[in-house]
Amino acid sequence: MAPDPWLSQYDAACQLAQEVAERIQERSRHRRSGESSAKLNVIIRSSLQNLKEKINQLKDSLLRAVSTHQITQLEGDRRQNLVDDLLTRQKQLQASYKDEDTEPDVIRSSLMAGGVKRGVTNPWLLEESEETRGLGFDDIRQQQRRIIEEQDAGLDALSSIISRQKQMGQEIGNELDEQNEIIDDLTNLVENTDSKLRTQTRHVKMVDKKSASCGMLVVIVLLLIAIAVVAVWPTK
Repeated sequence: MAPDPWLSQYDAACQLAQEVAERIQERSRHRRSGESSAKLNVIIRSSLQNLKEKINQLKDSLLRAVSTHQITQLEGDRRQNLVDDLLTRQKQLQASYKDEDTEPDVIRSSLMAGGVKRGVTNPWLLEESEETRGLGFDDIRQQQRRIIEEQDAGLDALSSIISRQKQMGQEIGNELDEQNEIIDDLTNLVENTDSKLRTQTRHVKMVDKKSASCGMLVVIVLLLIAIAVVAVWPTK
């Protein structure tokens, strides 16, 4: 199985830091012996810039791996600690390159750190946790894959719950729309019925008035007929 690309990049960066420390140490010997160190300064300056770029690439790769769940958060924290240590070494080497007075101690610590790093078969097992103790690289990857699958399953379950809630919300909304339509229809029916009742009430009142007028007219006509009859009726 091919090695982890991030591990290879980290090993290359550690090797480069080791070479820079050796170059700085060599420059110190040249200066003490009176030899020219101009060529070494160019090489060291270029190597330091290359080391800085490699560290930035390690940071970006680690961020992508954590954000896309390619590695666990615990593994990401371990790798971040290694990057921080490497960044500290890079700053020490940069300071040593600019200030010769600080070179001996810094170079010694950097060389020792470089020797330790290169002597470690698996740098990620420096502070081994109980979860991964005794596991090989393939076992760790399987464990990470299993964790990611569990996380994906949890996300799928959450997505299913959200979908059901969305469907229930839509159904409730449709039911409310239907009830609002029924209420609107009832309101229109009540308004129409009320309007018809008012119209019929006016008609009844008009009929009552007409009936009252007709009754009075009948009474008057009957009185007039009675008077006429009395007038023409012969008296004895």
